[in-house]
Amino acid sequence: MLQVRDLRVAFGGKEVVHGVDFDLAAGEKLALVGESGSGKTVTALSLLRLVPDARVAGSALFAQASSLERGRVAASRDLLALSERELRGVRGKEIAMIFQEPMTALNPLFSVGDQIAEVLELHEGLSAAAARDAAVQLLHETGIPEPQRRANAFPHQLSGGQRQRAMIAMALACKPRLLLADEPTTALDVTLRAQILDLLDALAERHRMSVLLITHDLNLVRRFADRVAVMENGHLVEQGTVSGVFGAPQHPYTQRLIDSRPVRDVDAIRAPSGPAVLQAEGVRVGYPIPRPGLRGWFGKDEFVAVHGADLRILPGETLGIVGESGSGKSTLALAALGLLPFTGRLEVAGGHWRGGAADRGLRRQVQVVFQDPFSSLSPRMTIEEIVGEGLSVHEPALPPEQRRERVATALEEVGMAPAQFPGLLARYPHEFSGGQRQRIAIARALIVQPELLVLDEPTSALDVTIQKQVLALLQRLQRERGLSYLLITHDVEVIRAMAHHVLVMKDGRILEAGEVDQVLDAPKDPYTQRLVESALDV
Repeated sequence: MLQVRDLRVAFGGKEVVHGVDFDLAAGEKLALVGESGSGKTVTALSLLRLVPDARVAGSALFAQASSLERGRVAASRDLLALSERELRGVRGKEIAMIFQEPMTALNPLFSVGDQIAEVLELHEGLSAAAARDAAVQLLHETGIPEPQRRANAFPHQLSGGQRQRAMIAMALACKPRLLLADEPTTALDVTLRAQILDLLDALAERHRMSVLLITHDLNLVRRFADRVAVMENGHLVEQGTVSGVFGAPQHPYTQRLIDSRPVRDVDAIRAPSGPAVLQAEGVRVGYPIPRPGLRGWFGKDEFVAVHGADLRILPGETLGIVGESGSGKSTLALAALGLLPFTGRLEVAGGHWRGGAADRGLRRQVQVVFQDPFSSLSPRMTIEEIVGEGLSVHEPALPPEQRRERVATALEEVGMAPAQFPGLLARYPHEFSGGQRQRIAIARALIVQPELLVLDEPTSALDVTIQKQVLALLQRLQRERGLSYLLITHDVEVIRAMAHHVLVMKDGRILEAGEVDQVLDAPKDPYTQRLVESALDV
């Protein structure tokens, strides 16, 4: 169906994709894998010339449907030679794309039903009413409950999994012969990830559709793809069947990718060395929500996000909280940070949250590292200002020379020595990779010497090799400093590598708790069993 030969992509005279060759047969699923910056997304987007300001060379022969039906591939079009007008007839109709983040790919001003219907009106010539009915049917086909009602919903009113299903429905609206899927499950929980993979698998088989999957998730490749092509720094370094490449990788880069599973390297917790760093009993968090109809004039209902949670973290211990999106794990972490009102008893570093300036001393003992370092680091502040911000709050009398020295020491401790990065302190977050930004975020949290770090999905936005490095860094810091961690994640492998104890949450309730080996190796609750099985499958 698709023959790509000597594909080259350059920006401003600098080539970033270097002579890539690969084939894709009808009904085949090919995974294009590699770390961020390897060129895999640029390669896929260039097939439809969706990369602005890029110079694209080579050929991408796309076989016409009629020639495939007769078993011949002679009648082909070169996608890279088509005019923009001709490409508009191909995009969405014959070749469709699922983007990585549906929240940014979907238009926030239109309902998902209208956005799917628009594709059908443009490419299939359907009337507005017929396109709307077809959109509802597509939502039903992709497994969205109550599709008639959900078609009227805006993207922000759907969960992450539902938004991704809506994106898939839009991509499949015109029954394309080739689907380009760019990290379609990266932001999803393990159970949702498995569901989306099953859905794509079933739809590809039903429509005899080829899939080019762009991903850095090797477990996903094992589960989904027929063949795999590995990219490094714009070069295609290895390709073959999934079993062949994963069973006997030939290139050192492929070997390094496959060997990037998180490794457990934490000290066992023996006798308690002091009072608990975090102790919670019966913590409950609720949100007011409007009542429907006229009843909303006279009061509000309450949505309970966390129901009476109990937990304890000892010095030098990691407590992992695992669950799907909406399980209440991040809400519980925000309550522990004193950022949400709650009821119940919660003691942090020997103190209680009281609100306002009274909490300043306690906040020094509890710091947080967020999921996405790019959005959690101010783009207007230099690295010196970002990392040193905590010192300006908690040690305002510190002379500028000593503050700069403390900042440099903190960065060196997380593997970002100023000697390795010229002008490091004066640079900005956008000048660093995702893994480097996360190290900067960890340095910002550590500079005030806290007792407890709250880690909210600290590696979910990172490639597998960078994830392994960041987890190893956190493990080393825990051993050297005796830090305690509250680790929020949906990744069971990260829990296995980092946690001493684990809580499993669903719908705001703790379903299971205990030592990590006990809970994950012999889960008792059906929900925990499903989480562990989904992680193994994917």
